[in-house]
Amino acid sequence: MRHLVVVLGDQLNLDSHAFDDFDEAADCVWMAERLGESTHVWSTKARSALFIAAMRHFASELRQRFPLLYTRLDDHGPGDLVEHLAAALDEHTPERLVIVRPGEHRLRAGIQAACKARGVQYVERPDRHFLCATADFHEWARGKTQLRMEHFYRWMRQRHGILLDGGKPVGGRWNFDAENRGHFGREGPGWVPRPIGFEPDELTASALADVARALADHPGELTGFDWPVTRDAALQALDDFMEHRLAAFGQWQDAMWTGEPYLFHARVSACMNLRLLDPREVIDAALARYDQGKVGLPAVEGFVRQILGWREYVRGVYWLAPERLLASNALRAHAPLPWFYWTGDTDMTCLRETVTQTLQTGYAHHIQRLMVTGNFALLLGVEPKQIHEWYLAVYVDAVEWVEAPNTLGMSQFADGGRMVSKPYAASGRYIERMSNYCQGCRFDPGEALGPTACPFTTLYWDFLDRHRTRFWNHPRAAMQWRSLDRLPEGKLGKIRAQARELRDTLSSSTD
Repeated sequence: MRHLVVVLGDQLNLDSHAFDDFDEAADCVWMAERLGESTHVWSTKARSALFIAAMRHFASELRQRFPLLYTRLDDHGPGDLVEHLAAALDEHTPERLVIVRPGEHRLRAGIQAACKARGVQYVERPDRHFLCATADFHEWARGKTQLRMEHFYRWMRQRHGILLDGGKPVGGRWNFDAENRGHFGREGPGWVPRPIGFEPDELTASALADVARALADHPGELTGFDWPVTRDAALQALDDFMEHRLAAFGQWQDAMWTGEPYLFHARVSACMNLRLLDPREVIDAALARYDQGKVGLPAVEGFVRQILGWREYVRGVYWLAPERLLASNALRAHAPLPWFYWTGDTDMTCLRETVTQTLQTGYAHHIQRLMVTGNFALLLGVEPKQIHEWYLAVYVDAVEWVEAPNTLGMSQFADGGRMVSKPYAASGRYIERMSNYCQGCRFDPGEALGPTACPFTTLYWDFLDRHRTRFWNHPRAAMQWRSLDRLPEGKLGKIRAQARELRDTLSSSTD
């Protein structure tokens, strides 16, 4: 064998660089479903099922084009993916292993080591799926002590000629974020178009059955699984969003509402992360709606910023120094992750709604992740590795290159401000403003003390106090920290005591 071409579960694009110069007489494609990919973090059933169902559909396409070695979940062999690949290298003795850069440092290092140990040349090809090569991001970041997505986003807009008029931003502004923070108020969102769903076909049903059997003790549900797992379905999902929800996405992208897991969000991030959709075609579809006058500039710009800006930015950040990022803990947080993150069993309505929705669907939008589950972990002082592994385990669109920077850099400030300028810390008042979660909740977001005090608010003031020295003179966070001075005399000490009691209670309930 000349080339063993390895295709991982998040590399399901036929235009992959891995297939360039493929020789059917001398090369072979290798894919494998392995239990270890669902157990190295305690992955939810929906996440595992999405990957496996999409892989099986992609494999059926590959078989029509290339020789394929494919291992299913219940086939014999090592449960660890790298060990299983190592056995294939021993059996087939290829001259080279050809692969597009994996989405996890763990897998990349393991595959490289397996090749080295067997004298097989490791050939890693660039991932043309992305709009910014890792080498180009390294060059952009060179010499910068702090990285800022806004600066990167403007650079990408100019580089790709997107939403520009004579080299300047269309509409006279680079972003319309101020217009993209709307909340529904007491009246709620009204009627929301439901995203298109996809009935499991025979291949998907087989994946669901295999996952239900092999991962019976894993969290999450498979009832109602309707994710797109093919290229055709992904294109339908994209068109559905563009036609029915993009126009409202910008204004309401930060809003939350009970019983509305998707609101006006796209539900195509998993399709992109599996390579079923190319980010260029997603951006082009949004720009086409703007050019046709169907969608306003703030909505389109806000959506483009998520893909051209943030998605490319976090991948670049991840590959600058993945080992350092994964080990980071700048705020010295060591509390255990509360067990209700795996069950949704909590009196806090916002967390119950978000976690329950996550376990049922494998989805939560970015503000639910950042300002509910992430914010609470930050305020509580959860060890970053634990909350990172939770996010990687529970969301269907989670691949480490995108999840780890969002969690460790943005949400938990574990990298000490390398990626974002200040912590995303907020009291219960933020959640009250952006949702209806606080209506009927037994906790009062305006109270930090007493039996009805909102745990977010108690922990928020305690968080400010614990990190006072670090942020008191911070150029962007000082005003937030100086609010400590407005607390009545003696109140902060009582807040500290209640926060300590809360942490002890949550720690004792951790399995």
